[in-house]
Amino acid sequence: MTKYIFVTGGVCSGLGKGVAASSIGSLLEHHGLTVRMLKIDPYINVDPGTMSPYQHGEVYVTDDGAETDLDLGNYARFTSSPLGRPNSVTTGQVYQEVIRKEREGQFLGRTVQVIPHITDEIKSRIFKVGEEPGVDATIVEIGGTVGDIESIPFLEAARQFIHDLGRGRVLYVHLTLVPAVSDGEPKTKPTQHSVAALREIGIQPDILLCRSAEPLPEVLARKISLFTNVEDEAVISAYNVQHTVYEIPLIFAEQKLDQIIMTKLSLQHSPCDLSDWRKVVDTYRGAAHAVRIGLAGKYTELLDSYKSIYEALYHGGVANGCRIELVKVDSDHLPRGEELGRLLSGLNGVLIPGGFGQRGIEGMVDAAGWARRNRLPCFGICLGMQVMVIEYARSLLGWKDANSTEFVPNCEHPVISLLEEQIDVKSYGGTMRLGASQSRTLPGSRMREIYGQEVISERHRHRYEVSNLYRARLAEAGLKFSAFTLDDSLVEAAEWPDHPWGLGVQFHPEFKSKPVAPHPLFASFVAACLSHA
Repeated sequence: MTKYIFVTGGVCSGLGKGVAASSIGSLLEHHGLTVRMLKIDPYINVDPGTMSPYQHGEVYVTDDGAETDLDLGNYARFTSSPLGRPNSVTTGQVYQEVIRKEREGQFLGRTVQVIPHITDEIKSRIFKVGEEPGVDATIVEIGGTVGDIESIPFLEAARQFIHDLGRGRVLYVHLTLVPAVSDGEPKTKPTQHSVAALREIGIQPDILLCRSAEPLPEVLARKISLFTNVEDEAVISAYNVQHTVYEIPLIFAEQKLDQIIMTKLSLQHSPCDLSDWRKVVDTYRGAAHAVRIGLAGKYTELLDSYKSIYEALYHGGVANGCRIELVKVDSDHLPRGEELGRLLSGLNGVLIPGGFGQRGIEGMVDAAGWARRNRLPCFGICLGMQVMVIEYARSLLGWKDANSTEFVPNCEHPVISLLEEQIDVKSYGGTMRLGASQSRTLPGSRMREIYGQEVISERHRHRYEVSNLYRARLAEAGLKFSAFTLDDSLVEAAEWPDHPWGLGVQFHPEFKSKPVAPHPLFASFVAACLSHA
């Protein structure tokens, strides 16, 4: 019988509910338990696919083509839980489905209301995630903050689980903030108010995760316990880590969070071995060398816009026993000429990520050209690969107007063009080339060397591709296309000839990288950067 763990947040957003939920999932898995992860987002958008990266951070794509919240990336990096469309729920999805049923007459003429119709739809989606045999626990992260009007139906649905299943199958974990005032003294009042607001909804938390800059003093933990009616040992200090977010499962384990959860839910388990997490943390802490990698992107102002790429680079550092010093380079404000050279010459590698729209493209092209000419390791992902192709066409073929039809629809040499099936698309939500598909790597290529196999599977999220009208001319000029779709209809990877490491891929390998299993492309790229250093 599946147990249910609800993770909620209070005081303010951005405290790290996703990492907390992921860490709990990881700890339970290390005890031999099978978990499933679910993220609930209270916004009315059906999914984050049409939202600006400045609004919502990156869009994490699953194998089945779902465009989801970035916290599913945390789930993927920390746990083995399978992830897809059912693991991401939004207000938009819930209301859309309830309205569809109402239009079809499925409610038999009854008035459709938040309770029970909306909450029943929410509960059905939660039950669906962990319904297969052998699942020990479903961990449900409810986005937003207690007190937000948008979250109320989801919190009410979570409250009803106690009524439906009983206390022994349901656990509530509440993440809150213990801020320090100007003299450094931590204050518990925000946590007390947050728990009071949760109890007004009808939920008494079983466990508190208290975010703070420093470990929570025992006297404060006891005070919080007294005012919130949470047991002393269940007040967990979730303090800031020094080196890497992958320390958090170890911090929680030290405070026996996993034991508390399993005891409260009567989960039968095996002994826990966290040696893989300790190896990741120790490798990163003890790294003797560091590499400086510039990320030349257009959304660098917000850290979460490239969350999976940043993490995959760190994983590549772990694979090579080195630390990563990320240098965020705003492609929209890159200098030209000698100033650009001075900026990039201080790096050991440059990564050009994905994105949409014309802003910042010329800066990316300049960065790719400098890296190619000066033999600086360069990794292009999605739009980044397209930029590398555009630069190559301009420099080696002399097509100064070479571009993508996304940016200049009527350019004379559109080396990047819209996918054929995208030409008549009018609705932008969920209509790109999305999800996993297979590619074939060519013998003798860097791609084949890195992957060590002919057929690979990676995830896509794009509308534009290398134009087949220009493939032959680009290849004649030396650009090496090293991976294609299985029917050879689309280019999936391009490599610079006679270059230490110049590789672009049309897919998003960052979505499949884990700290305990770094993606081979990122491991290889960081190795090249380390050699350059």
